Amino acid sequence: MNILVTGGAGYIGSHTCVALLEAGHTVIVADNLCNSKADALERVKEITGREVSFHRIDVTEEAAVNSLFAAYSIDGVIHFAGFKAVGESVENPLKYYFNNTVSTMLLAGACRRYGVKHFVFSSSATVYGDNQVPFMESMPLLPATSPYGETKAMSERILTDIAKANSAWSVALLRYFNPVGAHESGLIGDAPSGIPNNLMPYITQVAKGKLAKLRIFGNDYPTADGTGVRDYIHVMDLAEGHVAALHKLSAGAHIYNLGTGQGTSVMQLVKAFEEANGIELPYEITARRPGDIAEYYADASKAERDLGWAAKRGLMEMCRDAWRFEQRKSHGGYT
Repeated sequence: MNILVTGGAGYIGSHTCVALLEAGHTVIVADNLCNSKADALERVKEITGREVSFHRIDVTEEAAVNSLFAAYSIDGVIHFAGFKAVGESVENPLKYYFNNTVSTMLLAGACRRYGVKHFVFSSSATVYGDNQVPFMESMPLLPATSPYGETKAMSERILTDIAKANSAWSVALLRYFNPVGAHESGLIGDAPSGIPNNLMPYITQVAKGKLAKLRIFGNDYPTADGTGVRDYIHVMDLAEGHVAALHKLSAGAHIYNLGTGQGTSVMQLVKAFEEANGIELPYEITARRPGDIAEYYADASKAERDLGWAAKRGLMEMCRDAWRFEQRKSHGGYT
C-alpha cells in the first residue's frame, strides 16, 4: 500500500517508516521539520535500502494537504504530526489546540475527498488522565490534566464520529505509553531540538556530558520510590504496532493501547540505564511538573488479542539502544 506518514521524520515516525518499508509498503512522508531533521529519512534508507518520498509541508495548511493527496494514490494515513510536550501545552494551550486538532480535521477531510479509507492515529495514554491503573480501552476519558491530552481526546472523537458517519472508513486509535530506545543500528533515535522534554534523551545527553545532570520532577508521588511510574515501550515495538494495526484495520473506529503492561518508575529507569551501559548518572530532584500524574501503565491485552501484537523488547534493550544512538550521533556528525 501507499502510506502517507505525517511527522515521518520525527522520532516515532521515522521508526514506523522503517517498519512499513520492511513490511513492503511504499511510504510518503509529510513533515514541517519543526522538531525533526530530514536526514533521518536518509538513515531510514540506509537501514532498509528503500527510499521514502519526502515533502516538507505543514499539515495544518489545507492547500498543501490537498496537493499532496492529489499527487499520490494514497491508500492509508498514519498521523503522527503534532506537538507533544505536556508541560508546554499547559503553558501555551492555544498552540496545541490549533496544531493538533486542525491537522487531524484537514487530513480526515482530504481522506474523504480522495477516497482514502484507512486512518491510523497517534493518540496517547494521557487521554486516560488520572484513572485507575492499568489503563484499559473501555475506561472513560479524563484528559483534563493537560491541553495536550485534550487535543488527543478531541482528535479521537473527531475520527470516531467520521467513522460512524462513513461505514467504509477504518480507523485505529493507538493510545501509546512512553516510547524510548532507538533502532538497534543506532542510526535513528530520539533527537529533539533543544533541551529534551522526554526522559530518555535527557538521560542520554547527561550520560554524554552535554547536560550537567538529570532533573527528576518530584519524588513525593504515592509510588514505591516516590518518583513517577510509566509504561516504557521500545520505539521499534511501537512502530511494529502501527503496522499491525494497519494490516488488521476493519470498518469502524478501533482503540488499542500500545504498551508493555508493566510500570517502571523514573528512578528504576535511571538505574536500569546505569546498569545496561556502565554509566553513573548525576541527578537532582526538582518540583513536580505541571500536568504530570503519579502512575500509569497499560493493559495491552486487546492489542495482543486483536492485532497479534505484543511488546517484545525489554528495559535493558531500550537503555542500550538509546545510548548506542546517542554515541553514534556524536561520531556520525548528526544531531
